[in-house]
Amino acid sequence: MNGDAVVEALCQPIYFDDIPLQQVFTTPGRTITEADIIGFAGISGDFNPLHVDEHFARSTPFGGRIAHGLLVLSIASGMTTRLPVFAALQPALLGMTSVTCSWPAPTRIGDTLTIDLVFTEATVTRSGTKGLVTEQRTARNQDGVVVLESTWSLLVARNAGNVTA
Repeated sequence: MNGDAVVEALCQPIYFDDIPLQQVFTTPGRTITEADIIGFAGISGDFNPLHVDEHFARSTPFGGRIAHGLLVLSIASGMTTRLPVFAALQPALLGMTSVTCSWPAPTRIGDTLTIDLVFTEATVTRSGTKGLVTEQRTARNQDGVVVLESTWSLLVARNAGNVTA
């Protein structure tokens, strides 16, 4: 396949029936900055000293400030939505129904995160016109340490050509 064909294939919309199950899609890296943490504290109102007070945070088991867990989740969300596979899914994406997550290790200022996105399950709903898609988003820092594990459930439309009456 030549380069033009690859770009054209990537730009084609995908629907529920086209979900590439069990394939790993990895984002480019993004470094977490102090500005990210301060900005998120301002937007969310979460000024917990663990995130914004270096003197206090040095006295904790973390030994310094760490990023808000919800900041890491938000950044992971934004990074994965820019993946070509997720962009192709946009025309069929009807919404998110749930997300669960855990933070097995802290994210620190200066950490560079990459996110792995894997669609793990796809189930047609009773209506037959859409389905629930489960995906895993895992964030790792520059050392390969997992800092976020999350499971997302998305409602995705089926291609009208695949729906039988």
